Amino acid sequence: MSATEQVLIEKIRQLPPQRLAEVEDFVDFLRTRENEQRLTQAAAKVSEASFAAVWNNDEDAAYDRM
Repeated sequence: MSATEQVLIEKIRQLPPQRLAEVEDFVDFLRTRENEQRLTQAAAKVSEASFAAVWNNDEDAAYDRM
């Protein structure tokens, strides 16, 4: 466990019990946001090949040089 993790755990331990639910909700929010970002990045990566045929063509080459 890193020093940062230990400090964070100690801070959480010092919170009153009613605040622990807020901490848990916030952690859940952060995890959900992280998962959504990963999903978005994975979808973009997977779709690159599909869009390459549309984006990489002679007709649009003039726009690539701008």
